[in-house]
Amino acid sequence: MSQTKMLAKTTRIVGLCSIANFINAADRVIMPIAIVQMTDEYKWNLHWQGWILSAFAFGYFTSQIIGACAASRFGGKTVLLFAVFLWSVSTSVTPLLATSIPALIFCRVILGLGEGLGLPTIFHIFAHNVPIEERSRAFGYLVAAGSVGQTVASIICPHLAWQTGFYLFGSLGIVWVLIWLVFYNDSTTLRKDEIPLFLPKVTNLNVRYTEFMCHWPLWAVYVAHFAMNWSNYIIMQWLPTYLARNLGANKESISFTAVPYIVNSLVGIVAGHFADTLISKRWSVLSVRRLMTSIGLLGPGVFLLAFCAVDNLLAAVVPSYLETCRPLAEIVFSNVICISVFTFANN
Repeated sequence: MSQTKMLAKTTRIVGLCSIANFINAADRVIMPIAIVQMTDEYKWNLHWQGWILSAFAFGYFTSQIIGACAASRFGGKTVLLFAVFLWSVSTSVTPLLATSIPALIFCRVILGLGEGLGLPTIFHIFAHNVPIEERSRAFGYLVAAGSVGQTVASIICPHLAWQTGFYLFGSLGIVWVLIWLVFYNDSTTLRKDEIPLFLPKVTNLNVRYTEFMCHWPLWAVYVAHFAMNWSNYIIMQWLPTYLARNLGANKESISFTAVPYIVNSLVGIVAGHFADTLISKRWSVLSVRRLMTSIGLLGPGVFLLAFCAVDNLLAAVVPSYLETCRPLAEIVFSNVICISVFTFANN
């Protein structure tokens, strides 16, 4: 395969996967924004609001565990197509199930199941299609696309009837499925005239899952990823409700929650290129990972501590800029997971 054709193929794959992550991230933001209006209409207390918002996570962490294995067995094209279709249908039917809390919670679990398959499958696709020297920037664009999706949803949805946001982004996912069917060909095996994208450092492919669970460096990644998502989901799930109920924000002011996502998308792209540049300047991959993870976690941690001390709308939005540092850590986690996916895919 010529270098031009390989570049075009890589660009198309990164572009399509980034759009999928755009939809994925946008769908997550809709409910935290819509639940303010939905609560006014259906009179839910905080107990049920918490269950509705957290139901997504029950499906999400469950399907992430099997996502990469499913991609290895059935192919990235099929699994990602199924994932986007599942979460898009779940998003589209949410307004129809809102009158029943159990049905709505079940729908949110299904949404999480679909979205949980998404990123592990994209990691699998990137592992087999994106050269290692381009992978940080590819993940940078992927992360940035997710932030743009959150930005667009945060700006648009507060100005619409709460049902419209679900219908709009659910339909967008269905359109993506049709485009994916036409423009992506799943090929994880190399032809005789092709050169492998990279040679993995892992030489023992018979690695057991228990060895991954007992590997202390990976536990450092697990704990850091947990901390990153803790701050992320506090802002994503509860910031709109906090602004509306505690600080008296109207539905237009809730659009301020989009500001951190705008900066997030820019930082994601810059961080990806910055990481690749450091590696090209003979920084070790480990040193780059440590630097990016430290910045990506210390910044959000400081601002999250300041968040609980504010008492007005502007001051509440400023600490939520903690999202802007998150892509640095996220790119590191994505690369580590991508290597793990490649290992199990070839087992």
